[in-house]
Amino acid sequence: MTRSPVPATARIEPAKLREMTTQCACLNARKVARLLSQSYDAALRPVGIRSTQLPLLATIGLRGPLALTELADAVVIDRTTLTRSLALLERKGWVRTIAGADLRTREISLTPRGQDVLRRAVPLWDNAQARATAILGEARAERLLADLATTVDQMKKPGRASAGARQR
Repeated sequence: MTRSPVPATARIEPAKLREMTTQCACLNARKVARLLSQSYDAALRPVGIRSTQLPLLATIGLRGPLALTELADAVVIDRTTLTRSLALLERKGWVRTIAGADLRTREISLTPRGQDVLRRAVPLWDNAQARATAILGEARAERLLADLATTVDQMKKPGRASAGARQR
C-alpha cells in the first residue's frame, strides 16, 4: 500500500485546483502581462530598452524631475523594486538621481541620453501598441484599457489589499 505524502484531510479537490488555474484574476492578469511584455520587449529591443523600463522613462519625461515616491506611485511599483530598476537606468546613463529640495528626498530626471533613448523608442512602442490593438480589436482594446484603469483606481483605494501590501 502506497501512502500519500499529504494527509487525506488536506487534499484539495481537483475542481478547486481547476478553478484556481483558470478563474484566478491574478494568474490571468500575469499571463496577459507576460505575453504583452514579450511582445513589447521584442519591439523595443533595437534601442536596448525593456517594456518595464520604458514607462519609467516616459513618466519621468512627462512629469519632469520627480521624487522617488511620486514615481513609485505613478507606475504602481514598490520602492525597493523601483530603486533597483533606477540603478540600472542610472548605470546606462539614462536617468540621474539628485537630492531633492528636502535633503531626505531624491529626485529623478532624464539625462540627454535618456531623452534620446525615449525618443527612439516611441515609434517602436507605437508599432507594438498598434499590433496589440490589432490583435484585440479596437473596441476590445479600449474596453480593456478602461477596465484596467478602473481596476488600478479601485485597488489603490485605502483599505484594499494592494494598498496595504505597498506599505511594507
